[in-house]
Amino acid sequence: MRNFTFYSPTEFVFGRKTEEQVGILLKKYGASKVLIHFGGGSIIKSGLLPRIETLLKTENIKYILFGGAQPNPRSGLVYQGIKLCKRENIDFILAVGGGSAIDSAKAIAAGAKYDGDFWDFFDGTAIIKAAIKIGVVLTLPASGSEGSHRSVITKEEGMLKRGAGNEFIRPVFSIINPELTFTLPAYQTAAGIVDMMSHIFERYLTKTPNVDLTDRLCEATLVSIIEAGRKVMDDPYDYEARATLCWSGTIAHNGILGVGRVEDWATHQLEHELSARYDVTHGAGLAVMFPAYMKYALDTDIKRFQRLAINVWGVESGSLTPTEIALNGISAMKTFFKKIGMPTSFSEIGALEKDIDFLVNKLFQGKSNNFGAFKPLTPEGARMVYRIACE
Repeated sequence: MRNFTFYSPTEFVFGRKTEEQVGILLKKYGASKVLIHFGGGSIIKSGLLPRIETLLKTENIKYILFGGAQPNPRSGLVYQGIKLCKRENIDFILAVGGGSAIDSAKAIAAGAKYDGDFWDFFDGTAIIKAAIKIGVVLTLPASGSEGSHRSVITKEEGMLKRGAGNEFIRPVFSIINPELTFTLPAYQTAAGIVDMMSHIFERYLTKTPNVDLTDRLCEATLVSIIEAGRKVMDDPYDYEARATLCWSGTIAHNGILGVGRVEDWATHQLEHELSARYDVTHGAGLAVMFPAYMKYALDTDIKRFQRLAINVWGVESGSLTPTEIALNGISAMKTFFKKIGMPTSFSEIGALEKDIDFLVNKLFQGKSNNFGAFKPLTPEGARMVYRIACE
């Protein structure tokens, strides 16, 4: 196990009706004028947004509504939010929704405290040194952004999808009421399941030795997600299964599962080009890319893939070779993804094999000729993974 520093100061308020504490929490963290950032009309139709407004009024907290967050959040909305925060002297941003609203809120929070272009943080030319405080009311467990210090934004000019991270944009509090996820469409629920699993895979695929504790934590969380995922697909109103997914999504990406080990993140970057090009839901794109990447990287550490197959997917070893066991694990993963309604190939998300060179060129724009820590990807390696995803 490597040396590490783990810092996760977010206050998590979890359980039934916990959104009723939003006004009190905003007061606790010094909010006086809040930008409430959200996506489409679902939180209005459900009555959640009006309830939050009432709770803020009860605490005499001023607020401004700022909707429009969308999947694969765009730079244009971030620029609008930054202008609004600066003009209105906003001192707190409350993101209500899933990862798109939260990531957009984080970019706005950092940009509002910066004199330059917020994209400087995402292309690596500047470091976040200040941000407006952020709080979250979670409605979609998936990205883990409610507990992470990361944000991913798509720049509309050139459709570049990039990430930035810094402790200044980690939420100071996150309210997680599993009841708010009951009415999520099945597709969004499934995409969220794959998203949180993928955050664990990126940490599990490591060359760092002697990390048995975090290996077991990763495996246990994955098994819990799979079991709960099957339950919510059968019964969307299963509170305990929803609660398991909500908390699993948070711990999958708040850093606890990656301590003491080198993480990978190659597959996420491969997927970012798919969602930037085809506007596919991130979790759906990951369902396509992870089986492909695992097949590509199989020979890097066959014992790790064998362990994943046995401990997570329940593959019986019998007289099978390690490679056969590992491949059966990947097959079981694809079967699970299909069972919950996720795509597993290029054609299912409208991606085209003829676009592979375009995707690879975009992927390596601004990067060195290899990235990722498990099996570093070269341009030719990336092409191979994309081709496997076409099968």
